[in-house]
Amino acid sequence: MTLSITTSTLAGDVVEVSPHGEIDVENAYEIREAVAAQLSDGHLTRIELNMQDVTFIDSVGISALVAAFQLAAVSDVKLIVTRPSRFAHRQLWVTGLLGLFGNPQPFVGVDSTEEPAVSGA
Repeated sequence: MTLSITTSTLAGDVVEVSPHGEIDVENAYEIREAVAAQLSDGHLTRIELNMQDVTFIDSVGISALVAAFQLAAVSDVKLIVTRPSRFAHRQLWVTGLLGLFGNPQPFVGVDSTEEPAVSGA
């Protein structure tokens, strides 16, 4: 599966970047580039990285998220992860990065009967 990224404006100074598919060594740079493009386009206060449709993310993808976070921080823009898929949430939890990205709860789809996982503080 490949990666596609859509962006939308949530409010005048808030943009949502939504990756769909797998974030891995082949395409992780696209996340960083999508964030950089949003930073160059205007005066933002927050970028929300909606990861509900991320089916896989490897260590290179995680590194790209951290690089995007740092790039946003240099521009005084807050980057948070919203609605991570269970897989993405687990990867952020295992790496200890949930707090960096705003402690997002895992996305639970309409058809899911599972309860959201509770992460320790």
